[in-house]
Amino acid sequence: MSTAEAKAKAAPVSVPETKTQETQKGSSAVKSFLSGGFGGMCLVAAGHPLDLLKVRMQTSTEYKSTLDCFRKTLAENGIRGMYRGMAAPLVGATPVFAICFWGYDLGQKIVRSTYNMSPTDSLSTGQILFAGGFSAIPTTAIMAPMERIKCSLQVASANGAGPVYKGPVDAAAGIVRAGGITSLFKGTCATLLRDVPGSVAYFGAYELIKKALTNQSAGQGSISPLAIVTAGGLAGMANWAVAIPPDVLKSRLQTAPEGKYSGVRQVFVEMMRTEGAGALFRGMGPALLRAFPANAACFLGVELSLQFMNNLW
Repeated sequence: MSTAEAKAKAAPVSVPETKTQETQKGSSAVKSFLSGGFGGMCLVAAGHPLDLLKVRMQTSTEYKSTLDCFRKTLAENGIRGMYRGMAAPLVGATPVFAICFWGYDLGQKIVRSTYNMSPTDSLSTGQILFAGGFSAIPTTAIMAPMERIKCSLQVASANGAGPVYKGPVDAAAGIVRAGGITSLFKGTCATLLRDVPGSVAYFGAYELIKKALTNQSAGQGSISPLAIVTAGGLAGMANWAVAIPPDVLKSRLQTAPEGKYSGVRQVFVEMMRTEGAGALFRGMGPALLRAFPANAACFLGVELSLQFMNNLW
């Protein structure tokens, strides 16, 4: 083999390696925090209207389908009504996603420490799934009260019953007045019950799909925007495919009047008795419709914002 042929064959490999080194060099805790937050805001902006439909379908039996819920919500509140309750998750997107991905990274470090692995060793599928599930634990601490406020805002005017709040601050104040500060954390166990298996599916699906599309593991080499969008969108759908039943229980618990339920177990028993197992999958349609574009936007936002910041400093 001539020297020219050797260089020609080596060239395609060296390019992605250089990109990876530059990305790692340009990445910092601040950049990761900001890019993760921007990705979270992209997710909320892209997916909130369908999230609102999901919550309304989960907490009411008056809607026959996703389309019926959309038409009634639009007729009642107009296009602005589709973004009701968005302020709380939008403001909280930065810390939530920062903590989520920090928790995922911490989960990976725990695995590496336990098995005496170096930072460059690839994790097995089971180890990735563990790290994904672990990420839900610290995230729930701030996710639970945000979900409580968001769900209360989303269902406030659905049936013309219950308190109508002016915004997230007013909703938080009203929740505290009605049930004390601990009421903000109603549904924490249900949130954890939803997010642990959901995060297992989320990060597991993303890493495996991205690896299949690029034939490379996370953090190694370059990845196309199409692969990011595809892997991110499908990961979001995988998340909700397993998380929707506990999410229904969480939404019912968090939007119920104070004292109606003692916990998520009572919500489950009551729902099975009066509505049957099918109620656990109410809102699946809008959840899956929302999942792909929202999570595709999230991961694309993370990558683009990180690239933008790397070009600035």
